[in-house]
Amino acid sequence: MNARTERATEPEWAGDDQEWWDWYMSLAVNAPLGAVSSIASPGGPPVRPATPGEVAGALDQPYLLPDRAVERFRRRGHVRLPGVIPPAVLAALAERAGQLLGEAHGLANPGRFLALEQLWLTDPLLRSVALSRRLGDLAARLLGAGRVRLYHDNVLSKEPGCGRTPWHRDADHYPLDSPAVCTSWIPLHDVPTAMGPLACLDRTAVPPVLAATPAVAEQGYDGFVAATLRADGITPVPAPYRAGEVSFHAADCFHTAGPNRTDTPRRVLSATYYADGTRVVARPTAMSGRWTDFLPGVAPGGPAASPLNPVVGTLG
Repeated sequence: MNARTERATEPEWAGDDQEWWDWYMSLAVNAPLGAVSSIASPGGPPVRPATPGEVAGALDQPYLLPDRAVERFRRRGHVRLPGVIPPAVLAALAERAGQLLGEAHGLANPGRFLALEQLWLTDPLLRSVALSRRLGDLAARLLGAGRVRLYHDNVLSKEPGCGRTPWHRDADHYPLDSPAVCTSWIPLHDVPTAMGPLACLDRTAVPPVLAATPAVAEQGYDGFVAATLRADGITPVPAPYRAGEVSFHAADCFHTAGPNRTDTPRRVLSATYYADGTRVVARPTAMSGRWTDFLPGVAPGGPAASPLNPVVGTLG
């Protein structure tokens, strides 16, 4: 691995956010995808989509988070929680995400990784997710933070034939100078292995050389991470997701996701949270993409608190 490109010398990103994702996905090492599987109904049995009021009401209710889940998250850096999103709520969110992606990108985008950001500012239904007390309080409890703010929300669609997501840890991307940062991953349907579910590496399993090597904005980093794990006999196995499950991963958690080998888009909602009082790093880089879109008016080194970063969760 050539670590000659230091974060301190990388330029800031000049394109838009979708251009950033197109570039970022090109950093992954990919093998031929092989045969494509057909999935008739990734979401399971049809249910009546919840109304906007029902969505907001359900996501305002607390989730009973076991102490063992908190311990697992703090020890391993990631945790998966069952039954966080009710089926009718998930159906409504999946329907709306499909509409928004179609309006922005059309209906056929083979091989692409599509992202829509900051939808909570314009879409009332997705605002219910981004500002959700249920999800925000979960983030605060997992991080042990008195209050957490929203960095941004996403709709992410890994289209049929899209390759791997490169190995990375979010701490190398978010310009947030704090370890108290985590991201939710909310599949909008079942995600079988062939669709490319998230695969996380336990904190306790990270080889020292990997932890000590800075991330760089080039394809070799993904290959370096994979080769380092193989050399240590570490093989994270991506487990399928069931609809309604939500996972949270910490900013220092190495993770990847496999290719989508199916004929159906893999669609996910996501949001990133951080402890109130966090500051922006002194020298953001291209690895952070269009970070000023998410922290408008905030200067490098300044408090990460703009009108677009409301407090969305507390310890209670």
